[in-house]
This record gives sequence, structure tokens and C-alpha cells, in this order.
Amino acid sequence: MSQPDNQLHAMRHSLAHITATAVQHLWPKAKFGVGPVVENGFYYDIDLGDITISEDDFGRIEVEMRKVIEANEPFERFELPIDQAIAWAKETKQPYKEELLNDLKRAGTTVAKDLDADELGTIAEGDAAVENVSFYQNGDFTDLCRGPHVETTGRVGAFKLMRVAGAYWRGKEGNPQMQRLYGVAFATEKELRQHLNMLEEAKKRDHRKLGQELDLFTFSDLVGAGLPLYTPRGTVLIEELKGALKEISQQYGMLQVSIPHLAKIDLYRLSGHAEKFEDELFRVSSHYDQEFVLKPVNCPHHTQIYASRPRSYRDLPLRYIEQTMQYRDEKPGAIGGLQRTRGFTVDDGHTFCRVDQIEEEATTIAQIIQEFYEKLGLWGQHWVSLSVRDSGAPEKYIGDSDDWDKAESMLKDVSDKLELNAKRMEGEAALYGPKLDFMFRDALGRETQLATIQLDFAMPKRFGLTYVDSDGEEKTPVMIHRAILGSFERFIMLLIEHFAGKFPVWLAPEQIRLITVNQEAKTVEFANSVFEQARELGLRVHLDNDNESVGKKIRGAELMKVPYTVVIGEKEIESGKVVPRVRSDMEVQKPHEAHEVDKFLQTVANEARSRVTKTSL
Repeated sequence: MSQPDNQLHAMRHSLAHITATAVQHLWPKAKFGVGPVVENGFYYDIDLGDITISEDDFGRIEVEMRKVIEANEPFERFELPIDQAIAWAKETKQPYKEELLNDLKRAGTTVAKDLDADELGTIAEGDAAVENVSFYQNGDFTDLCRGPHVETTGRVGAFKLMRVAGAYWRGKEGNPQMQRLYGVAFATEKELRQHLNMLEEAKKRDHRKLGQELDLFTFSDLVGAGLPLYTPRGTVLIEELKGALKEISQQYGMLQVSIPHLAKIDLYRLSGHAEKFEDELFRVSSHYDQEFVLKPVNCPHHTQIYASRPRSYRDLPLRYIEQTMQYRDEKPGAIGGLQRTRGFTVDDGHTFCRVDQIEEEATTIAQIIQEFYEKLGLWGQHWVSLSVRDSGAPEKYIGDSDDWDKAESMLKDVSDKLELNAKRMEGEAALYGPKLDFMFRDALGRETQLATIQLDFAMPKRFGLTYVDSDGEEKTPVMIHRAILGSFERFIMLLIEHFAGKFPVWLAPEQIRLITVNQEAKTVEFANSVFEQARELGLRVHLDNDNESVGKKIRGAELMKVPYTVVIGEKEIESGKVVPRVRSDMEVQKPHEAHEVDKFLQTVANEARSRVTKTSL
């Protein structure tokens, strides 16, 4: 972390304490949990008993915070022996701090995963216990804290309280529910305003809002949470994306396969996924005493296609691809819109190859990724992660250490060859191998991991996959897992928000809208002829012949973010030419120019086929 980042972290941490100070001034009986720094700000977990904080309270909390800031109180650090600290927590009636201190005394940590390990007996009593703990005091507020903080309360930059949410103490259901008070904070007022403006823009681009307005997808309580239903317009997005991926992949010799949506649990026990996804499996019981699972991943199925017949080194590489659904039983509280769902469509692929083919195959996949994202104008707005093992926790992974070393080295070579400048990210590897993850930034600067290339020496061994090499010996193939866009749901979410619903012509659910100025027979007849001509060219066109004003019809097309709107009246009928209204985000070379109908339609059809992001008009 750079020095400026360290300073901003200290500002945000200090503001968490100032928030707690203000809350204590307003509600003296408040009990406090923890108040860490998070992305763009901070939060503090608070227990006020029967009192509920709402956004209506934010104004007076902020007023009290500014009083503390204006007082410019120093943050003073001091230490206490652990037993005195526990006594302090009891005396000040802070049970959550007391619990944390007792954990520190017993196990030397307050981190949940380490405490779970302690309960299993991996930490010997007294080995990790601490003797002294640190506190910070500003004015009349004292808090258990490791720091860091700024020197005084007057040096915390600009802030704003944003929201309050319920949160279980220490993230465990069954624990008391606290109120989590969130704030954002930046070094300057200008940076804060920029962030708040970005949040306002994000609200306008929210895929849940636009998904409804543009009639793309819906949810039903009868179907179940986290199971999206795509309308005809939304299905256009999925089918167009599938078509683009199939077209690119087939150019590189990828082979389409198809698998069922469930399998015996034995398949996933052998692959290692049954243990990894134990709490996320949808289990299906047969009347005939067999246990099945809705597939959380596809790779084990694909191994069985490979294993269905003897393979020779001449058969390799075998490149299987598929666009199919997966299912994971996500927690109800984690489900929201298309970002996290229980059923989701994936663009999946698995290449079975020899070790000497790995570099070429991984390079080919990276080229497909680049070509696909260039069509969307997203290439260049990305960075690449070389995701490797956590060297301190080998038990989290399957496979041999030597294979892992080889795979990590090979992916680094691919990154160097293609000048991907992949950043090494320890602990981010998959269960079975290292990977190259492609992280893309949208129009709001937010990052999402989409494409991935993963090397897997372990799973082919687990399933006993073999091929006969040129020397007549049986060898184990390597498996390369790949996704170009990953989950269609998450990708469509990104597209909606990145383009604010203004999709490129090739993706637009409706590419052209024809508007009649009246309902006279000759007007309707001409409009229908244009409509049929557009459909013959494969364009998605809608004819608006409603008995409404032209202005209202145009406004309707604008609200649905249609790329091209054509008004048809007497002038168009006589000239055989149209002046298309082009959506505002599309760069028009010669606006307001009349085009012969067939040439205009052919231009749009060419744009759709070539998947360009700008208009040719």
C-alpha cells in the first residue's frame, strides 16, 4: 500500500471512530462491535437495543461528527494488560468488546476462521494468547483498536453517511443483529463529490431498474428467488452473445457438446466439488434410492465425454465448449438481480491436451478473449491476474505440488509472450490449478472478473483419463478450463450498466423502430413494406402504428433506447428515402441526411453482422 493510500486508510479508520463517538453522544447506552475500513469508506456495527437508526438520523449524527472534527481532538494510543482491558469492557458495559478481548486472551486472535481452527484444537492453550492490547482515545470516547489513525480528529478529509443495514454480530446467524452504519470518505471534498456523482449515475444505470424498464428479465416468487426469467427482448441478448462466442470459437476448432443438468453425487465426490460446494449443492432424490445433484460445474461431465473412448496423442487437443446452466444454492441474503443467482448460464469450455500443447492452447484462448472484447469496445479497459496458490495453505487445493509449480510457470510464460502484464495474486487460484483472470472495468470504473484460463493437472488424474502417446505409453492429459464471458447473467448485468441500456446495434433487442405519422392506408402500406424488407435482412424491427402523436411515439422509442427510429409520412413515401433519428450516443458522420430505404437497411444489417459499436451512417 502506497503512502497516500496509507493516509487515506487512516482517515477512514479515524472517521469510523468519530462516527462511534457521535453515536455515543446521541445514545449514551450504545454498545459497539467493530468499525473497519472498507472500499471507499468505513462502517461501524452498533447495538442500540430497541432504537432503530434511519436515514432521517444521518443529519444529526453528521452534525455531532463535525463537532468532534472541529474540536481537533488528538487520537491518543495506550495499552492495557488483557485482564484490565476485560475489566474495562465490563465496567463500560461493552459486551461485544468483552467477547473480542476474551478471544484475544484465549486464542490470540479475533479472526473467525482462526477461532474455528482453535475450536478444533489446532491452537494450544496459551500459545497464541496476548498479554497487552492497544486502545485509542479521542476526547471522551475510548475504543479497543490496533490503529492506525490520523494525528487529530480535524485531519480526516471529507465524508458522508450513506446507509444503515442489519448485520449479524461477527457475521454468524444466531448471533445478535446489529445496525451497520456505513459512510464514504475521501481526502478532499472534490473527490467526495466525484464519488457521490458516480453513485448517482450508478443508480440510473442499475441493471435491475433498466432490466424492468427495457423489458429484459423478470423474477417470480412462484419460480423462486435467484432464478431469472428472460423476456423475448432479454433473450435476444443471450442468443446474440451465444452466437458471437460460437462463431469465434468454431474458427479455432472448438467442438460443441451437450450435457444433462444433473448427475449422481459420486461424480462430484470424485472431482472434489462435492466437498468444495457442500453448502451450495441442490440435491435431488430419486424414487429409486439414488442421490443426484443439480450441476454446480460442468467440467466433471466433460471428463466423461473424453473418457467415453480410447484416445491417442493424435486426437489431442480436444476442445469441448458448451453454453449451459449451473445451479448453486446461494444464501437468500446474497441473491440480488443478475449479480448473484441460483441458476445461471455459463459459457464453458474444456480443452484436453498434451503438456507440450499447453502454451499454444492457452495462447489461442487468450486471442479469443481479446477478439470478443474488442467487439464490445472493452479491450484495453482491463488488467490480468495470475492467480496462484496460497503457499501457506496447501490443504485448500487438490493435486501435486510439482504439477502446480509447472502450471504456474506455464501461465506466466503465456502472460509474458502476449504482454498481458499479469499481476501475481497469491491465494486466488482455483481448487485444481492456477489461472489467468481477466478483470474488466465498466463505464463507472467498477471491476468485474469475466474471462479466465485455468490449468488443471489434477482432475484428469482423479478421473483416470489417459491417451496413448507416440511411444505407445499411456499418459495423462492436461485439462484447460476456459470461460470467455463467464456467467451470462453477470455479463448481461455488466453490459446493461456499462452501456446504460444503450446496446450496440448487434446486441440491441430492437434495432429499428418505424413510426407512422398517420394511419392512412398508403402510409401503413409503405411502412409495412419497409418493415418486411428489414425483417428479410434479419433485422429486429418494430412498427409503431398506434393512434398517438408522433412526438409521443418518438419519446417511446427513446425510452426503449432503440438505435434507429424512422418516421414515415408523405415525404418518405414520395421520395423513397428516410432520415433516421440516430440514438444520441452513436456518432453520426452526416446527421439529418436522407438515405434510400434499401441502402439504409443494408447499412444497419452490415453493422449488426460485423458487430461494430459505432454507426456507419
